[in-house]
Amino acid sequence: MMRLHPRLLSVVTAVLLVSACGPSVPSAAPTTAPTAAPKPTAAPAATTAPAATTAAAAKPTTAPAAATTAPAAAAPTPQALPADAAPPDQQVLVLPYDNSLDFTSMDFMESVYKRGNAGTGADLMTEPLVRINKNFDIVPAAAQSWSSDSTGTVWTFKLDPNLIWSDDTPVTADDYVATFRYAADPTHAWDFAWFYQGVIKNWDDVVAGKMATDQLGVTAVDPHTLQITTQQAAPYLPAMLLYSMSFQKAALEKYGGTYNNDPATSVSDGPFVLKEWRKGDRVIYEANPKYRGTNKPFIQKVVSIGMATNAMLAAYQAGEIDYVAGSSMTPADIDLVTADADLSKQLHPHNGDFRTDYLFFDYQNPPFNNLKVRQAVSHVIPRDDIIKQITKPSQGIPAYSFLMPGFPASNSDGLKDIQNYDPETAKSLLAEAGYPNGQGFPNLTLWLRAETPGRQAMAQAIAASMKQNLGINVDVSNKEQKLFTDAMNAKPPQIQFGMVSYGFDFLDPYNMLSVFQGSGRHNWMNSQYDDMIKKAASYTGDPAMRIKMFQDAERLLVSDVGAVFIQHRTVADLYRPYLKGSELEPDKNGFAAIHWPTYATMSTVVGSLYITKDAAGRKLPN
Repeated sequence: MMRLHPRLLSVVTAVLLVSACGPSVPSAAPTTAPTAAPKPTAAPAATTAPAATTAAAAKPTTAPAAATTAPAAAAPTPQALPADAAPPDQQVLVLPYDNSLDFTSMDFMESVYKRGNAGTGADLMTEPLVRINKNFDIVPAAAQSWSSDSTGTVWTFKLDPNLIWSDDTPVTADDYVATFRYAADPTHAWDFAWFYQGVIKNWDDVVAGKMATDQLGVTAVDPHTLQITTQQAAPYLPAMLLYSMSFQKAALEKYGGTYNNDPATSVSDGPFVLKEWRKGDRVIYEANPKYRGTNKPFIQKVVSIGMATNAMLAAYQAGEIDYVAGSSMTPADIDLVTADADLSKQLHPHNGDFRTDYLFFDYQNPPFNNLKVRQAVSHVIPRDDIIKQITKPSQGIPAYSFLMPGFPASNSDGLKDIQNYDPETAKSLLAEAGYPNGQGFPNLTLWLRAETPGRQAMAQAIAASMKQNLGINVDVSNKEQKLFTDAMNAKPPQIQFGMVSYGFDFLDPYNMLSVFQGSGRHNWMNSQYDDMIKKAASYTGDPAMRIKMFQDAERLLVSDVGAVFIQHRTVADLYRPYLKGSELEPDKNGFAAIHWPTYATMSTVVGSLYITKDAAGRKLPN
C-alpha cells in the first residue's frame, strides 16, 4: 500500500478534524434532474429475469400538519410466519426519514424528486412491472412474463390476472397506459420525463407537446396484455421498467396524481395501504389485506418517523427506530459505530446504487485536451490511503474504472493497471506534455457539488498529491448544488476541473456508460466510444457478446482518461439483529444487507423481511 507524504498526510488529518464535526449530507439519488442526455440501460444476462419469463426466453433478437386517517379496514391476513418470527402484532417496522426534504408526493410517477426518500415508505403501495432481488436480477412483479418481437422494438408484457386494487377493481393494462400517458403529458411536467427520452416511441414528441398522449408507444392489447414500442431495439427496456409503478386509471382521472396522499382517496395494488400521514412528522402504512401479488409482506405495519439526519443514530441507539441508512451517517458516526462491539455487528456494508466518484475536465481546451496531462493526473490519486484514512473501508473501495464490481459488465480487475497510482510515471507524462515539475501549468480550482465534509477531505488529499507529485497548485471549492449542476451542463461547460459522482438508474451497462457519450454529461468526445456504446446498447444477440462490447468500450474510456476514477462508494447501513429474511442473507458478491432500493415494491426484500422473537419487549410507536 502506498503511503502519503507527511505534508499530504497533514492536509488529510486537518480536513478530517473538520469532517468529524460537520453536518451529514445524504448521498442518495440526485435531487436535481439532469439536463444531459438520458441514461438508458439494458437488461444484461446477469440481471435478466429467469429464462421462462424474459425477453431472453423469447430470444429478443435481440411542521407536523393535522393527520389524515383512513377508515377502519379489515384486519390484514399475514402469510405464514417463519418459526422464529414474532407474532403478527409485533411485525412493525420503524424507519426514519429526513424531514428536511420536500416530501409532497407518494407516487414515483407524480414526482420523483419530491417523493421523499427511502425511509418515507412512499414506494410501498403500487406495483411496478418488474422488480429486483438481492443479486440485482430482474424478476417478475405485475408482469408475469415479457418478450420482444424479432426487431427488439415491440415488447409484450403479460400482467398478473390476480392483481386487484384495494377498492376491489382489477388491475389492467389500461392502468399502465394511463400512467405512462400522464407521465409524458407536458401539462403534468413530470420531473423524471428525461428518463424515457429516446426510448419509448413518440415519448419525446409527446413530452414536447408535438403529439397527443394517445400517440405514445404504450398500448393495451387486452386487459392483461401491455405493449410498449421503443424507438430502436432496446434490450434494456425491462431493466428500465423497475420504475413503472402504476396509478389506478379511475382514481387518476377522478382525483389527479396526488390521490394517494390522502388515506380517504388512496387506492393500492401493492403490499401496503396508507393509514396515516402527518406531514413532517410520520407516515403509517398497514399491510394490504387485498394484495394478491408476489411480494406479500410478513411485516404488518410500517411507521416512518420524520427527523433530522444527524438525530438518526441517537434515535437508533435509544431503540426508537430499526434502521439507519449509511448515507445518513457522518464519518464520525461510522467511527463511533465501528468502535462499539455491539453496534459494529449491526453494520451491513453493500454496494448501494453502484455509485462512483470521479474527476472530470474541460476536455476540449488546454491543458486537459492533452491526453498526457490527463494520464498524469490519473497516476497521482492515492486511492488506498483515501479509503483507509478518509472514506473508511466500510464506505468505499478504490476505483480504477467506472463500473463497480458486481454491476453488469464490470471489469475492475482487467482495467486496474491503466490508472494505477504511479507518481514517477505521472511526472514523466507531465514533462512530456510540456510542464516539467508543473512549470507553466495553470493554477486550478477543483469544483465539488455540495459535498460532505468527508468528500471535501478526499478532494483536499487529491489536491495535495497533485502539488506534491506534479507541482500543480489546486484550490478546492465546494459549490452549491444548482450552481455546480448548471455549470456542468452548460454548453460549453463552465467547469475546467471537477469532482462528482454517479450512480445507476437501471441495471444495464448502457445506463452508466452512456454518461460519457459525446452528447452526455461531459465534453469528452470520442466518436469510437460513442459508436461502441450505441452498438452494444441495441445488440440483441448473445448476451455474453453484448457484455464484452461494453467492456471494450469501458477500456477505451479508461485509457483515454474520459475521467479519473477515485472510489466506488459502498454503503454500510445499521439495522437490528431481529430483522431477518432470505433477501438479507449474503448475495453473490458476499454482501449480507438490505439492498437498494431498500424496503420498496421494486425489491423482493418486502416479501422476505420479518421481525424475530428476539424483538420481544421493544416499545412500539403508538
